[in-house]
Amino acid sequence: MIGMLRGTVESVADGACVLDVNGVGYLVACSRKTLDRLTARDGLQKLLVETRVSQDAITLYGFLDAAEREAFRALIEVKTVGPQKALLVLSGLSPEQLARVIAAKERKKLAEVKGLGAATANRVIDEPAMQKWAVGRATPEQDGGGVTLAPVAPESPEADAVSALLNLGLKRPEAERAVARAKAQLPEGFDLNALITLALRESARHV
Repeated sequence: MIGMLRGTVESVADGACVLDVNGVGYLVACSRKTLDRLTARDGLQKLLVETRVSQDAITLYGFLDAAEREAFRALIEVKTVGPQKALLVLSGLSPEQLARVIAAKERKKLAEVKGLGAATANRVIDEPAMQKWAVGRATPEQDGGGVTLAPVAPESPEADAVSALLNLGLKRPEAERAVARAKAQLPEGFDLNALITLALRESARHV
């Protein structure tokens, strides 16, 4: 089995690249994020490889880092999520983003990945093995002001506040940042209305 390739990118098309390794061209399927990073760099490229063997083909899947390969391996264990759908997920979300989405059970956000759909998104989030994979990988984000953006737990005041801001026309990333900044300024046991009011002020300040 092939576990790693090092060579130069000969061409990129249809969700894959041809990697020239000492004159031999290997066709390697990759996520869009990986292909974008490959084409942005010159010279020798190293790809970690997952080799999948079926009755009629041997297919190579390439990754620039171990985190993406681990996420791919976890995803393809979910029923009805094959390698191609796994690459779709990783084209829309980095492994860190995927872990946060799964840990917070953000079904709608995962379903928004192009080509995935709500049914498959639900299977991914409900899969116990995916929840286990996400634990420890769902690292908090930080916004430009250094405010920690931890995953928003469902059925929490923060989730209610984010929902309220979404209903007012804010986009989810903007709403989550505003709520995180507002929460950091409030004492423990804060009131939901106070959180929403302050989050609105924060969103207006950072337009």
